[in-house]
Amino acid sequence: MTLRFSRRPLALLAALAVSAGIAAIGSAALAADDGHARLKADLESKLNIKVDSITKSGYLGLYEVYADGTLFYTDEKGSAYVFGNLVDAKTRQSVTEARMAKLNAIKFADLPLESAVKQVKGNGSRTLVTFEDPNCGYCKRLAKDLQKLDNVTIYTFLYPILSQDSVDKAKQIWCSADKAKAWNDLMVDGRAPSGKGDCATPTQKIVELGQKYNIRGTPTLVFTDGERIPGAVPLDRIEKKLASLGK
Repeated sequence: MTLRFSRRPLALLAALAVSAGIAAIGSAALAADDGHARLKADLESKLNIKVDSITKSGYLGLYEVYADGTLFYTDEKGSAYVFGNLVDAKTRQSVTEARMAKLNAIKFADLPLESAVKQVKGNGSRTLVTFEDPNCGYCKRLAKDLQKLDNVTIYTFLYPILSQDSVDKAKQIWCSADKAKAWNDLMVDGRAPSGKGDCATPTQKIVELGQKYNIRGTPTLVFTDGERIPGAVPLDRIEKKLASLGK
């Protein structure tokens, strides 16, 4: 997966966690009458982050903190924090991964599909959305795999986050007479788009959309149930997910 947008505050926290294991972050207490307000304010002040939510994890008295698209854990006094996967001992399933999938879900109906490159394969009965950069190597690998997918409608948002050249190619593809062909010519066959890219394009709108949804790397896949999966997902996993949505 190609990464682009960084999250400096949480990257700093991760570095501190590696060097110190468990780091002290203050002694703000959770008062019974103000919920999580004091803990939230303490975290935001000391760690320079914007906390989106704080909820009880149900494990070890820890609180789940969701900030900048990432989860970490702390106690009710904010005396220490923990990064990494929280795993249920009975089910051996990652509680963190399950929560991240729910918190990062995208409301599919809100996606502006008219601003995506559309491909219909077979009867087009299944639907898949991707965010991809024209210069992303993993996206090219995914594009080749998706050629083998049948009975699906694929909407590809041209998400040029790697370079100005990516922006130029995205505009050229969008301005082509056959957008899907221009996309596949580049990603599957390595033939650069020949258009001028001088028409009206939704490029900036798509970049802002990706930032809104905290999409920091390409490719990112989005399914109709709102689940997002980053990276060049194996074709069998895509097939399995699409099949589950059809049941």
